Amino acid sequence: MYITTAQILATIDAHADSTALLLLPGIQYYTGQLFDIPLITAHARARGIPVVGWDLAHAVGNVELALHEWGVDFAVWCTYKYLNAGPGAIAGAFVHERHHDTPDPDGRVADGYRHRLAGWYGAEKGVRFNMEKVFSPAEGAAGWQVSNPSVVDLASVRGALGVFEQATMRELRDKGLVLTRYLEWLLEGLLEEGVGGKRAFRIITPGNPMERGSQLSLLLRAGLMEGVSARLAEGGVVIDVRKPDVIRVAPVPMYCRFEDVWGFVEVFRKALEEAC
Repeated sequence: MYITTAQILATIDAHADSTALLLLPGIQYYTGQLFDIPLITAHARARGIPVVGWDLAHAVGNVELALHEWGVDFAVWCTYKYLNAGPGAIAGAFVHERHHDTPDPDGRVADGYRHRLAGWYGAEKGVRFNMEKVFSPAEGAAGWQVSNPSVVDLASVRGALGVFEQATMRELRDKGLVLTRYLEWLLEGLLEEGVGGKRAFRIITPGNPMERGSQLSLLLRAGLMEGVSARLAEGGVVIDVRKPDVIRVAPVPMYCRFEDVWGFVEVFRKALEEAC
């Protein structure tokens, strides 16, 4: 399940001549592996791949990102996971500034246009109501909007981002690294004790802290999922299930405490003992 950076780079090398777009997840949702975004992006661009994009649904608000500096062409993400805006909240997008002013070679549209799924709300505010046949995109990622967002959704995102402004991603990442390592240490203790019998579970998220965010994916022994997840719910633990046998545990530093991590492991211990 672990994909090395060397494997990714080798695949890029093997297919670069026939590749128009490289699109990868910043963090792989199932295993929680954090990919080396700057290195992979730089390698793909050096091999002539014209567009490099990233799905950052599990990375935004979880790990530090510097998309412009890394030369990423575009990225997209949701805001309801680590950004805490809630289910149904609007998505986000990044478009590198080198794509802001790319004229269409056939001259049929306004200067500064790059082909896209154009929508009315992506037009410049000053001409949005002119009803002209020529699309004049707003500057930056705003030019890729296709409709007007919900005011309620925007309020949710604004409120959530305001909390991030009070902290910093550096501070959150620092705490997240320690918090997740604490979780890992406690889980390793369960494995050493043999709780739930031999190989009741194993951690499939990379052990290197620099190759993960605030998530550990636990692969349960076949047949344990239903019983363990039911007992976790009874114990007041909210985790994410990925059938058939994986649960994802994320001690998010914004609102999780070391006490919460310890409490989870105790409930998980009892769940394994009862389910086995």
